[in-house]
Amino acid sequence: MHRQTQITVDLAVQILRDTLAQTSHGRVDTVPVRLALRCLWAHCPERWPLVMFWEGAQQDNEIGRSQSVTASFNGIVRQLRRSGAYSEVSSSK
Repeated sequence: MHRQTQITVDLAVQILRDTLAQTSHGRVDTVPVRLALRCLWAHCPERWPLVMFWEGAQQDNEIGRSQSVTASFNGIVRQLRRSGAYSEVSSSK
């Protein structure tokens, strides 16, 4: 994987990870979240966690939003690891 692609994936994952902490403050269907999900689209063999994250981010119910975003984030990370696009130890440092 090219260094620029790895940096993009790492930044997108960080945006989504930071979003997890914001779910208790209201909807998190923001432009940065949408862009992060779009950047990860090509690296996730299964699209459901990306779609679920976005749909969860739009929920008005705090508990439902938090649960959906957290579960789908875990699915996104699993898909990225499976495709070889992401590992916990970032190569972009």
